[in-house]
Amino acid sequence: QVQLVESGGGLVQAGGSLRLPCAASGSGFSMKTMGWYRQAPGRQRAVVAFATSGGSTTYVDSVKGRFTISRDNAKNTVYLQMNSLKPEDTAVYYCNTIPFPGSWGQGTQVTVSS
Repeated sequence: QVQLVESGGGLVQAGGSLRLPCAASGSGFSMKTMGWYRQAPGRQRAVVAFATSGGSTTYVDSVKGRFTISRDNAKNTVYLQMNSLKPEDTAVYYCNTIPFPGSWGQGTQVTVSS
């Protein structure tokens, strides 16, 4: 089973950038579609972006043009580059497999101040 460790979160002003890495342990990482999810206070966890094993990427409309998901299969790591951050991006960010997530990591808090 894949274990996931997210990091890279923090407090940033609106318009700023953050890069979130997610390190995965376990077998089969390179064959899995990996996604980034986020959960804002009082809201359900939702996918924001995902990357297939072949490198194709998909984004929700609210982050298109601002966020970039990438993966390094040699390092079992998936990244989320977040630019032009907005206060509404404030959430705990998690990575996991798509479409059926496994066990969740602890997530990483991203707070965007206005």
